[in-house]
Amino acid sequence: MIINTARFEISNSDVAKCPQTTRHEYAFIGRSNVGKSSLINMLTGRKGLAMTSATPGKTMLINHFLINDSWYIVDLPGYGYARRGKESRDQLRAMIESYILHRAQMTNLFVLVDIRHEPQKIDLEFMAWLGENGVPFSIVFTKADKLGPEAGRKKVADYCARLLEDWEALPPVFVTSGEDGRGRDELLNYIEELNRLPLQE
Repeated sequence: MIINTARFEISNSDVAKCPQTTRHEYAFIGRSNVGKSSLINMLTGRKGLAMTSATPGKTMLINHFLINDSWYIVDLPGYGYARRGKESRDQLRAMIESYILHRAQMTNLFVLVDIRHEPQKIDLEFMAWLGENGVPFSIVFTKADKLGPEAGRKKVADYCARLLEDWEALPPVFVTSGEDGRGRDELLNYIEELNRLPLQE
């Protein structure tokens, strides 16, 4: 897939105010500082499209980016940022869950995981929740440039082995780097395949 246009459309905290369209949406989520904005910028080829920050937890809203005037990338707030107060965390959780469970246009949720880390309880629990609710999702390992090829393959294999302790089968898995662009074609080709399918009612 070639991306010709990518532009920010709207930010909001209310799922009811998301764009009223019949376009496919692909949402990206992960723990704070997992490299979400860098990945979105890499996929779209627009360096400043999604704001990157060294400060975890900057994304506080649902951000829609219109791609090729035909489908959306949706940047969701990161989860698990402990320095937020409980009330703020609860509000974010409610907003994220409302989008994931009730947004009919959401075709797939890409769950981002830092390839360097061991499986984290919060990620495993979040994926289990997605499975329990029948949410279509894929796992995207980020920051693959931070490890050598063999170390990266081992991390992914070990992570998948851990998931198979709880899952009968794995969702699609992608290995990416916002720095060197790896995984871009695979992710965009997958989105292109899903774009051909009718939206689920």
